[in-house]
Amino acid sequence: MRFRHPDGSVVHLAYCTNVHPAETLDGVLAQLRDHCEPVRRRLGRDRLGIGLWLARDAAHALVTDPSALRALRAELDRRGLEVVTLNGFPYEGFGAEEVKYRVYQPDWADPERLDHTTSLARVLAGLLPDDVTEGSISTLPLAWRTAYDDARAEKARAALLTLAERLDALAELTGRSIRVGLEPEPGCVVETTRDAITPLTAIGHDRVGICVDTCHLATSFEDPRTALDALAAARVPVVKSQLSAALHAEHPRLPEVRAALAAFAEPRFLHQTRTTTPAGLRGTDDLDEALTGAALPDSAPWRAHFHVPLHADPAAPLTSTLPVLKSALTELVGGPHPRTRHLEVETYTWQALPPELRPRVRAQLTDGIAAELTLARDLLTDLGLKELP
Repeated sequence: MRFRHPDGSVVHLAYCTNVHPAETLDGVLAQLRDHCEPVRRRLGRDRLGIGLWLARDAAHALVTDPSALRALRAELDRRGLEVVTLNGFPYEGFGAEEVKYRVYQPDWADPERLDHTTSLARVLAGLLPDDVTEGSISTLPLAWRTAYDDARAEKARAALLTLAERLDALAELTGRSIRVGLEPEPGCVVETTRDAITPLTAIGHDRVGICVDTCHLATSFEDPRTALDALAAARVPVVKSQLSAALHAEHPRLPEVRAALAAFAEPRFLHQTRTTTPAGLRGTDDLDEALTGAALPDSAPWRAHFHVPLHADPAAPLTSTLPVLKSALTELVGGPHPRTRHLEVETYTWQALPPELRPRVRAQLTDGIAAELTLARDLLTDLGLKELP
């Protein structure tokens, strides 16, 4: 979906396909048929943006076989789909029954991460629509915080510098500018936007910036205006933003609130949980850990890294951080010029919701994704952007 900003530039809105598990190129093609095109039809649009997640095997198949890349581009065109952004965070296995800490491997100190991201950039350069010259990729925020020492930090810095050089060469070769954004996430070396400033200014390259995920922003209790102004002051580019909402519990000390939260503690994904204290942010690596004994102070609200559907608040006594998303979106595209032109709805946790809230058939998932995109579209038009055909 495309929108005209009041300054005349085009802002792209997509939804991320990491909600649909697929490890191979055949699986990606099936996604387009079974999920992406039905969402487009449900919205009544001639064109729909998707943020592709390409696992290692799918990316390798595309980068080593030009005919496969051409065939994917043709299939996108045939189904009324377009790609300007990729989700390069998960490497493989994102559809496994248990993901948890595995999603942070390989990290930026491992050569596999650089090789995979380079492949994604080359693929994206070949998938961009004919009238689009800029693409974006979101990626792991360096590494999970444990076992990350100075030696690994130096390897990660060198890898990102090499990536920047490769992106420059790709732009020279293809005329397509691909940028990569570290995506701050609770528990990682780069947990907040503030944590991103030092490593990114050390790299000092406009093709390597930040991806602002509004669920992660909210989970860490960051104020959107403060965060984005600090990035702008440090000249860190916002490569893309993922529109998502976290789980919010206003009174976690109450038994009924803890019971409601416990329904969202599940074995597949990690749900880092945070609260504020006079001494600063406190947190646990997962929601069930927070609910065990006194692992986390409960005198102030809790927020959990659980991407809840944008259009449907959790049942009381829980809520979502949709207000943070709205505030961030106002800062991102509500000003005289957009701070980023790539927006991606990313709710990958539909099948991790409490059983009574999960889509039971494919059509229910289609309806849910379409409803999220409709909400995002309405927020953008309320900010003065005009939806394009």
